[in-house]
Amino acid sequence: MEIYPRFFQPPQGSYFLFGPRGTGKSTFLNASYPEALNIDLLLPENYHRFSAHPDYLINLIQGNPQKKTIIIDEVQKVPALLDVVHNLIEKKYDRQFILSGSSARKLKRRGTDLLAGRLVYRTLHPFLFGEVQRPLILDDVLQYGLLPVVLSAREPKDTLRAYVSLYLKEEVQAEGLVRNFGNFSRFLEAISFSQGSILNISHVSRDCQVERKVVEGYLTILEDILLAYRLPAFTRRRQRKLIAHDKFYLFDCGVYRQLRPAGPLDTPAEIDGAALESLVAQHLLAWNAYLNEPYQISYWHSYEHQEVDFVLYGPAGFYAIEVKNTIRLRPEDLRGLKIFQRDYPASQALFLYRGTERVAFDRILCLPCTDFLSGLRLDSTNLPVIH
Repeated sequence: MEIYPRFFQPPQGSYFLFGPRGTGKSTFLNASYPEALNIDLLLPENYHRFSAHPDYLINLIQGNPQKKTIIIDEVQKVPALLDVVHNLIEKKYDRQFILSGSSARKLKRRGTDLLAGRLVYRTLHPFLFGEVQRPLILDDVLQYGLLPVVLSAREPKDTLRAYVSLYLKEEVQAEGLVRNFGNFSRFLEAISFSQGSILNISHVSRDCQVERKVVEGYLTILEDILLAYRLPAFTRRRQRKLIAHDKFYLFDCGVYRQLRPAGPLDTPAEIDGAALESLVAQHLLAWNAYLNEPYQISYWHSYEHQEVDFVLYGPAGFYAIEVKNTIRLRPEDLRGLKIFQRDYPASQALFLYRGTERVAFDRILCLPCTDFLSGLRLDSTNLPVIH
C-alpha cells in the first residue's frame, strides 16, 4: 500500500479512531506509534483470547511497563474491552489508549458513554486529493474512489470489487446483522440510486421489495458500519418553504460506483454526476473532521426545485457550494446559488465544475473541481471566495 502523510492530526491523549475498512487506520497508527503495544483483534488468536478473558489486557500492560501507548485495533470485535479500558483510565494508569474500529454498532449497545470525556472521538476518511503525492486523473478517481487500499492496487477495479464483497461479508453477514442477506443485497442495489439525492425510504422499500421498517433498519446498519451517512437540510431563518428530508451518500464515490448497477438506460453523465458530487462531499466531510468540525455541513432545497448541494455554516464562515458535472458554465446552473444568496446575503458562493477556467459571475466564484479539492488544507478553515 502506498503510504502518504495524512492530514489527520492525532490528539495528545487517548482517543477513538473510527473509519471504514481500507481507509488506512492501521497503517497510520503503526507508522505514528512504532513503539506502541499493538493488539489487533482481526487476528484469530487475539480475538479468541480477549473474548474469553478481557482482563488479560491488564496483564499485558503490567508486563510491558515501557509501553506508554496501547493500540487496540478493531475494538468493536470485543466490546467488553471498553470496560477494562474504562477501569484502567479510572485508576489513573499513565497510558495513552487508542481504540480503532470500523463499526460502532456493537459499541453503541455496550455503551461507549462509559468513556465519554475520557476518550475523544476522531475519524479517518478516504484520501483527500491534497494527501496523494502523485498526479490523479479525475475520471479514474470517479470510477474507483480514493480508498488507500484501492488507490495503491495494480488492479483497482478488481480490488474495489473484492473490497465491497469482503466488507459486506465480514461486517454484515459474518456478524449476523441481517437475517436475509438476499433482501439486504437488493436493498444495497436500490439505495445506490439514492446517492446524492433526497432520501425517500418508501421508494427504496418499493424498489427492493422489502418492508419499510426493515429498510430503515438496513439504513441504520450502513451508518453504523460507516458505509454511508446522511446530510441534513439547511433550514436556518428560512425565507421560503424548504424540503427538510436528509440526503443520502455512500462514503466513497468508488464504492458507490461498485454498488450502482448500470445498463443501457443509464447515461454515463448521470452516474458521473452523482460520483462527482459524492467526491466533493467526502472531501468536505474529511476536511471538516480533520479541522475538528468548524462547520455544520448540510444542503438546501426549496419547494420551487432550487437547490444548493452543500452549505457550510459555522463560526468559521458561511458557504454555499454547487457541483455540476459539466465543462461549460451556463447561467441556469448558477440559479440556485443566486437565489440562496438573495435569501442569505452573508453567504459566499462557489460553483465547482469540470472546466479549466477560474472565473467570477456577480458574487459567485466558479472553480475547476480538481483545483478546489487539491486546495483543501488544514492551515485554514477558509474556502476560496471573491474579494
